[in-house]
Amino acid sequence: LSKEELKEVDVQVLKGVVYISLADNMLYKSGSYEINDRAAETLSKIAKIITDYKDYDVPIEGNTDNVPVNNQSEHMKNIRNNWDLSALRASSVVQELQNKYGVNPSRLSAAGRGEYNTVAENDTPEGRAKNRRTQIIITPKLDQFLELIDKAPATDDEATDVPAQSAENAE
Repeated sequence: LSKEELKEVDVQVLKGVVYISLADNMLYKSGSYEINDRAAETLSKIAKIITDYKDYDVPIEGNTDNVPVNNQSEHMKNIRNNWDLSALRASSVVQELQNKYGVNPSRLSAAGRGEYNTVAENDTPEGRAKNRRTQIIITPKLDQFLELIDKAPATDDEATDVPAQSAENAE
């Protein structure tokens, strides 16, 4: 991804799972679930990655802030709340990846997380902007994922072989 794209795209890898978080203003027309033209180049690069990892599943999760949806405009009138908007945004990305970039739809799924999967407080414009995002998650199929977990390095607790104290015993 270019430096410009990385301002609106966050990529993290945790235990063999790739999390690509895209800012809503990069993907969608304002107050909408329609993909904008600006997103095409970034989505084409992500589609290439998804295609390269052909044995991985790709759930797409839409997330919103906690500001109620303005459903007064004609194209938003059937959207009841942030759950609907987040699910429609995820579905738009799924369909774009399938229809425009040829990603196998059997590997894709769409989910709306609404305003309930926050990464920042919703009390500032900056926090709300961080919460309005779509996550593309590239994850091994369950059997491969379990193998990766088995190969994961030991945590500090496991490495010392000291049993964790329960809350009752700690007093």
